[in-house]
Amino acid sequence: MNETRREYLKRINFVLDFIEKNLDVDLSLEYLSDKAYYSPYHFHRVFLTVVNERLNEFINRKRIERIASIILVEPNIPLKDLVYKYGFNSDSSFSRAFKKHYGISPTKFKSDGKEILSKIGIEPFSSKKYICSIDNIKQWITMNAQITIKELPELKLASISHIGDFEKAGSMFQTLMEWGHQKGVLETSNFKAITIYHDNPNVTQTSKVRFSTCVTIAESINADGEIRQHKLKKGIYVVGHFEIKGEEISKAWKSMCIWVIENKYEFRDGDYFEMYHNDHKTHPEHKFIIDICIPLEKTENIKLGETNSVNFSDYEKQDKQFNNNLDYHQLINYMKELRVFFQKEYEMNFKLGNIYRGSSKYSYFSLTTEEFKKLKLKFVIILNHQLMQFEICLSGQNKDIRKKYWKLFKGSDWNKYHIAESINNSLMIIDHIIVNNPDFNNPNQLTEQIDMESMKFINEIRNIIE
Repeated sequence: MNETRREYLKRINFVLDFIEKNLDVDLSLEYLSDKAYYSPYHFHRVFLTVVNERLNEFINRKRIERIASIILVEPNIPLKDLVYKYGFNSDSSFSRAFKKHYGISPTKFKSDGKEILSKIGIEPFSSKKYICSIDNIKQWITMNAQITIKELPELKLASISHIGDFEKAGSMFQTLMEWGHQKGVLETSNFKAITIYHDNPNVTQTSKVRFSTCVTIAESINADGEIRQHKLKKGIYVVGHFEIKGEEISKAWKSMCIWVIENKYEFRDGDYFEMYHNDHKTHPEHKFIIDICIPLEKTENIKLGETNSVNFSDYEKQDKQFNNNLDYHQLINYMKELRVFFQKEYEMNFKLGNIYRGSSKYSYFSLTTEEFKKLKLKFVIILNHQLMQFEICLSGQNKDIRKKYWKLFKGSDWNKYHIAESINNSLMIIDHIIVNNPDFNNPNQLTEQIDMESMKFINEIRNIIE
């Protein structure tokens, strides 16, 4: 990269950051060109060359998309308040600009906007879609994520920004690593690789989404062409830890955002980012081990630490739905004790999953062996709250795996345990009732009974499959 282009990128990236953080102030050409240390005429030309969008078009688009983003989450907020806050002189000028961008008036966008967005290639959060498939979302995120609310410290980063074309992220990270090693500024003791998203993909077309690849640094740096310093501010975040394939990352983001909404937390205006814990190319299944981090407002219902006890909205009714003397929390406390028992007793044999508590109807945790993990299979111990019984089942990581082994068992003459009638709507391949009407007044005896019946089931299935 020649020196002139390096200088262009440095100054324009600074202005882009400033615009994104100050959409509610006057952003005139003169004001921004002064910040970039260019004449207005020269700045306008450079901006168009680097961003591939004229300055006024970029600012208007960002403001319109910010308002659209707010409307999607808070449809009852008065439009007039947003119009003047984000720099439009009148309702009519905003309406014209909004309709030109989305092909629909702001008022109609409140009711039909999600459908319109999908027609122009943007896949928004659809309340109809996610309400219809909420059980699938709950199950998927529970099987694939460990969710925690944390206060993350400030992180000092070196970053490179780009608009669209996410395939370039790999080469951008490589550039950062080579530069960091050469300068000797990488944070080696607690190194992190991060991607920050500056646009909301639910209102911004993919080709225009701006993102930054970042690496942690041990000391402050001066901007060096396209490489500049960025600070992730200290704050409260919900962090979803995933081990998933690349094509599932978009689903993980949407599921996490839905999780926030369903748990009645409030999004904070801050950096949304991914933190990577591995090189997916070296993973046996080419999976990404990542944290998806979403900034939250510090509200009264925020509790730092594990948030498995805080789940989806049907929780408010759960304690009233049980037909026994035990409340939900007592049942979960027993499940915790049961999981601790299995962890201590079979630490060398099994890897255990977290306790799932996303439904008032049941709770469960998984356990699997190294051999079964390679086969993408797991055993699941379930407490059915409605029927008040403990069950165990063989399950798989995804529907294709479950279908594969279900066909093997269904097509054989083996009938030791119950085989699911269909795999289409079932997470279970084979299931078995361990304990009916458990006696929670004698927890040690109950645990012993569950242990014995579970191991019997597990060993018989292992012998057949292995």
